[in-house]
Amino acid sequence: MAIPKTKIVIIGAGMAGLTAANRLCKSPNHHLFDISVVEGGARIGGRIKSSEFHGDAIELGATYIHGTEGSPIYKIADESNLLHSQTPWESMNGFSQSPLTAAEGGHLLNPSSISPISQIFKTLINSIRGNETILTSEIATRLSKNLSVGSFLREGFEIYRESSKNRNGVELGFGRWSSEKLEDAIFAMFENIERSISAVDELDGLDYISEKEYTRFPGEDLTIARGYSGVIESLASDLPVGTIQLSRKVSKIEWQPDDNQISGEDRPVKLHFSDGSTMSADHVIVTVSLGVLKRGISEDGGFFDPALPSFKTDAISRLGYGVLDKVFLHTLDSFDFPFLKMVFHEADSDSRNCEIPKWMRRNPSMYPIYRNSRVVVSWLVGRDALEVEALGEDDIVEGFSATVSNLLSGAKEFKFAEALRTRWGSDPLFLGSYSYVAVGSSGDDIDALAEPMPLLRNSEVGSSPQLQILFAGEATHRTLYSTTHGAYLSGVREAERILEHYGL
Repeated sequence: MAIPKTKIVIIGAGMAGLTAANRLCKSPNHHLFDISVVEGGARIGGRIKSSEFHGDAIELGATYIHGTEGSPIYKIADESNLLHSQTPWESMNGFSQSPLTAAEGGHLLNPSSISPISQIFKTLINSIRGNETILTSEIATRLSKNLSVGSFLREGFEIYRESSKNRNGVELGFGRWSSEKLEDAIFAMFENIERSISAVDELDGLDYISEKEYTRFPGEDLTIARGYSGVIESLASDLPVGTIQLSRKVSKIEWQPDDNQISGEDRPVKLHFSDGSTMSADHVIVTVSLGVLKRGISEDGGFFDPALPSFKTDAISRLGYGVLDKVFLHTLDSFDFPFLKMVFHEADSDSRNCEIPKWMRRNPSMYPIYRNSRVVVSWLVGRDALEVEALGEDDIVEGFSATVSNLLSGAKEFKFAEALRTRWGSDPLFLGSYSYVAVGSSGDDIDALAEPMPLLRNSEVGSSPQLQILFAGEATHRTLYSTTHGAYLSGVREAERILEHYGL
């Protein structure tokens, strides 16, 4: 009589899920396992989605390999020959153009006007992340009392104002711009760039202490010539046919936190799907986004039955999860679009131009996806991204066109022809883009999220089967959250946790 195989179900066919499946299927003892990857959507990739817009290769989701030295993503892309192409692709040569900074009203800013503020901002950011800085010990001590990145930056900027008696970097007399207001707006532009990196709606919500824990691989940031989806396809190609099951949305996970068995089932976990079907498993690796987990613990009845313990639901609730969307715009005009950095009046200022929509005013930049491309990209964060997700295409085109017309005096009546935007915030399979450590949470919450259920530390001989529910995904990696390589390494971690459980 054949010994039943251990049934492992992985929820989600994104980076973490496919990596876990790949690791298990490549184990020398893979014949002991029956592995399934169930994906609620109609495609693999999760928050990775390569596409095209007017003939140009673009990324609707993850865009960069952040660091090349030691990165598993870079290794896969390199070994799969994905890093080179004869046709152009998004950010193929980085930011090859020197930026052009324009203030609302059509005022082009001299780089010397921006440099002093840029330098103090970089100094403050480097200090937050524990890098070498030029801050005096007195100032560093004063600033370190802040709880949020936003309050740290703002107080640091005020210290800069106090100590700069001969500020002459910002030109005076720009229409409705006073020197002080212009300095504020330039500093806000750099804050908005930082918001787009962290996917946080307000920097006041980003934890100051935890930023020091965040790490990255050495080396440059690269985009993938043949598309980020090629990395996903490489991982999936190693899996046996039939492993991945698309359009299978899990609606509930039944599990055993104690000795009580699920009635009529030999395996400890039972998955319920939205179509009414079920599947039993010995181990389930959950790789859904933090946004989906947040919804899953707040809905009536919850995603987990019984509910997860409070230490885990509290961690899920406290951690931050942001929305970062991209808007691609196409122009038929021969206008040579610059790398445009944008400085705006505040949304409630009497000096603002009413044709520039409110959702544009925290947007720091827009730029061609490569030199001389007719496709321009811009990134929107938080509530601005969610507002644009709900707009019609004409409203998006009008908003961006009016902004460019106002900022660039040589582009009066500039008009984009078409827009394509992502909708990560409203997509029910993701409900956002990636995680961050919010004020009130910490790296300990990330570790709590990553703990398997039931808790191994509480296990006893004869207790409920262990490793029933495991957790992977970018939000479960303490130092590499928000990245594809963090998701990858979390998938490896959970696969190896199961292998070690069986002494393999």
